[in-house]
Amino acid sequence: MSKITFLWICLFFSIQKINAQFILKGKVLADSKPIEFANILLKGTSKGTITDSLGFFHLIDVPAGTYQIQVSRIGYVSESVSLSIPFEKGEFLSIELKEMDNSLDEVVVSGTLQEVSKLDSPVPVEVYKSAFFKANPTPSLFESLQNVNGVRPQVNCNVCNTGDIHINGLEGPYTMVLIDGMPIVSGLATVYGLTGIPQALIDRIEVVKGPASTLYGSEAVGGLINIITKKPELAPLTSLDVMATNWGEVNLDLGMKSKIGKKINSLTGLSTFWYSNPIDKNLDGFTDVPLQKRFSLFQKFQVERKGGKVFSLAGRYLYEDRWGGEMTWTPEFRGGDQVYGESIYTSRWELFGLYDFPEVKNLAFQFSLNGHHQNSVYGNTPYLADQRIGFGQLTWRKEGERNNLLLGAAYRYTFYDDNTPATGGTGPENSPSKIHLPGAFVQNEFKFSTRSSLLAGMRYDYNSVHGNIFSPRINFKISSFDKTSVLRFSVGNGFRVANVFTEDHAALTGAREVVFSEELAPEKSWNGNVNWVKKFFTDQGNYFGLDASAFYTNFSNRIVPDYETNPNQIIYSNLDGGAVSKGLSLNFDAVLNSGFKFMVGGTFMDVSLEEDGDKVRQLLTERFSGVWTIGYTFPSQKLSIDYTGNVYSPMRLPLLGPLDNRPEYSPWWSIQNIQLTQKIGEKWEVYGGVKNLLNFTPPANSIARAFDPFDSGVDFDDAGQVIPTPQNPNALTFDPTYVFAPNQGIRGFFGLRFTLD
Repeated sequence: MSKITFLWICLFFSIQKINAQFILKGKVLADSKPIEFANILLKGTSKGTITDSLGFFHLIDVPAGTYQIQVSRIGYVSESVSLSIPFEKGEFLSIELKEMDNSLDEVVVSGTLQEVSKLDSPVPVEVYKSAFFKANPTPSLFESLQNVNGVRPQVNCNVCNTGDIHINGLEGPYTMVLIDGMPIVSGLATVYGLTGIPQALIDRIEVVKGPASTLYGSEAVGGLINIITKKPELAPLTSLDVMATNWGEVNLDLGMKSKIGKKINSLTGLSTFWYSNPIDKNLDGFTDVPLQKRFSLFQKFQVERKGGKVFSLAGRYLYEDRWGGEMTWTPEFRGGDQVYGESIYTSRWELFGLYDFPEVKNLAFQFSLNGHHQNSVYGNTPYLADQRIGFGQLTWRKEGERNNLLLGAAYRYTFYDDNTPATGGTGPENSPSKIHLPGAFVQNEFKFSTRSSLLAGMRYDYNSVHGNIFSPRINFKISSFDKTSVLRFSVGNGFRVANVFTEDHAALTGAREVVFSEELAPEKSWNGNVNWVKKFFTDQGNYFGLDASAFYTNFSNRIVPDYETNPNQIIYSNLDGGAVSKGLSLNFDAVLNSGFKFMVGGTFMDVSLEEDGDKVRQLLTERFSGVWTIGYTFPSQKLSIDYTGNVYSPMRLPLLGPLDNRPEYSPWWSIQNIQLTQKIGEKWEVYGGVKNLLNFTPPANSIARAFDPFDSGVDFDDAGQVIPTPQNPNALTFDPTYVFAPNQGIRGFFGLRFTLD
């Protein structure tokens, strides 16, 4: 063969190789699960396809060369991958997509007592994962909720800083707080029970706004907050979070999981908080923030059983010693009338669990027990109380293609005893309150299609004091074909039996006399809610979400403390008129491929009372509140920055009479925070920043007559009314209830996290 012929043959095979056509095969996954209908585009060519039901795709007749292949699907961040064709022998392309937002598909339980995806729930449920709260770390759940739209932690006392949680303008007693679906934090714990829950063990927090009494009974009038703890098998092996501030506060959260034998998973949590540095920056002679020593231990066991049946048992113990008062107060002055202090010892235990019966499908028993002992003094006024609550609930579900039926029977026993007239007997012995509350409920969800469903429920309870109570509700949901829009309508009834000494801190302080003008009847309300959720996804990999609600609550009876008729009394009575809470709420959130993410929310509301023809705004309730969380991540530096905050419009404040010279309304106010977080490897995080950047605090004269806490310089007439005198021209008494915002000013913080999976 001549050299020329050989060269022609080599050139021929080279041309054939250049013109050869190849087949490109691959698979698209998300969280290791196949993704159907993902778009595949070979950039620079007209070639493209979509994945099949198993996530596979193939492109034929692809010339040799170097390409960019783009993979996209609604709801996922687009991925672009460089590749050379032909592949090495046996090579297979696998592409992993990341969800832009998986909140629609999160599992929720609070709305229906059943595990359903957030998208399919006919009841609007807001879900906040543990990562949300890391943008503004706090030592207690109470403070953590300050960045949830429509939810406001309300400080109720300038001295001891106890508080409750408001939802859409309704006070803390109307908010039910659950742990793993069990009504643990209620009654006496409403004031003090929202601290000491180890945040290292919290998986997510579900918020339902509006009455949920059909499923949860008394107290779930304004809404509920369900704290879902982590499943032991999914929790990190060890997690540690330590934070300190330049005010001297130190908080530690520790979580650990372990295995006992072959079938028992264990989850242990420890939470401690220590603050022992009296500070008086407003120079009123009182501590700005109460001193606290808090210890909480949480233990959860989950047993692995056949058929995936659940048996879990959990318990928590909390001890807290807190005091606030005059800067010269020491424990030897406790309960005396020489130096004013509010000293509170709280001891609380809880036990709760869930058991799936082995022989009957979908039959489960839930139970909880808790005991709360409080030993407190407010100046020289003692408050000693014990409360024990037992709760059991049996549920049975029948699931079908069209109908999901839920039947339940519940029983709740409440024992309460204190040293106030609430449990005072006719003789020397106390007469503790003992309330039996058996009930039954039924709920059915009818699915018209994969897009729409109707949920209807009814609950009947018999209160051993107040008799029969009925609570119906109905919810309707419809979603768009692409499942990026959801519209929900809700109507329901709520009821609550009031106990002012376990719910209203002002009734305990001794600063005012407590007066009951009549026997208090159960509170009842009707609520309507419209909720619209819309998700937007762009080809550039950006996600935007809207969540809008309109709500209306009308009370046929409500117990509202009257601070204004007599400035030296708190008068409790049934409402002779009406009470309305109405408003609009909007959340807007986004995740951008540039690294930005943010959530901005606002709530406009009008909460008013009408009695004897007069309509007034409810005390300590804003007309507008706004929250925001803005974050940016620098991937190459593993550094993130978070800017969080809230803003509130003026609230009407409790004055001590027409001569009180303090403002009747609070100013606009805002608490803002900034934080930097640096990841170090896969296990460590260091974070720090500044809280309350604007250094906002309430006025220095918020405590009336702080210089005379035992009213030694106050004169009263025969009717108990304060008399103006030259020494007291404004006719004031000592009163720490004029409070609308935290007293703690600007402070720096630093923290360290360690996670071992």
